[in-house]
Amino acid sequence: MKADATSSIGRRTGVLRAVAAATVLTLCTLSSAQSETPEEGAKRILKAMSDYVTGQKSISLKFDSDIEAITPQLEKIQFTNSGQLLLTRPDKLRATRTGGYADVELVFDGKTLSAFGKNINAYAQIETTGTIDELIERLRAEHGLALPAADLLLSQPYEELIANVLEAKHIGSGVIDGVECEHLAFRNPETDWQLWVEMGDRPIPRKYVITSKTVTGAPQYTVRIKDWESNAQTEADTFIFTPPEGAKKVDPKALSKLDELPPGVTPGEAQ
Repeated sequence: MKADATSSIGRRTGVLRAVAAATVLTLCTLSSAQSETPEEGAKRILKAMSDYVTGQKSISLKFDSDIEAITPQLEKIQFTNSGQLLLTRPDKLRATRTGGYADVELVFDGKTLSAFGKNINAYAQIETTGTIDELIERLRAEHGLALPAADLLLSQPYEELIANVLEAKHIGSGVIDGVECEHLAFRNPETDWQLWVEMGDRPIPRKYVITSKTVTGAPQYTVRIKDWESNAQTEADTFIFTPPEGAKKVDPKALSKLDELPPGVTPGEAQ
């Protein structure tokens, strides 16, 4: 009897020690989480998203985007587009974007960028070798295509996104298309931008909003990402562009006309 009692006391003592250890660990974890500032939390989540996206060799997704223009009468007009994107790192890309004013397909095979305007049955091509990062930079610098959401898909998105950030906040949580997300907010000298990152083991970007502070009316660009698929399978001819029958080849300068807005309209001023 005495041995049984001693054994029982020993078991209870072991259980109490285990509970105490678990309690201490939980309190330490909570203390660590509570000690994290909103800025540290925002940067940590942004870095986790960046690392996850960078680690995906191929990505397939669909998106909806809205871009606002401000008229001379200070009326805010919004233009909406939808599209799909497929990329294989480091130098393969295929994307489509359809809206009320353009129906565009972009194909990059690592050597040539082909841009096809389905609504005008015309295409332009640029001979350019390099990575997707280099392609995006060239389109911005030489052809005036802003491609604001492209920053999310660069090979090192964290470095690009965090550059010139003056203020960062982890706002809390939000729900995008039924998926719970971390809500982040950042401030730059010329823009404020927000990002919603999916919670859990797949921290993908779900929504991205850029507000232009230096333009009257503070127009916004918004993109919502859905149907994200990592390590997407591609066929051998996925990144080969074949001009449709009757399509006319035009000068690459025409690429600037394949933007998300009607001709003659800019995000800061509509006609």
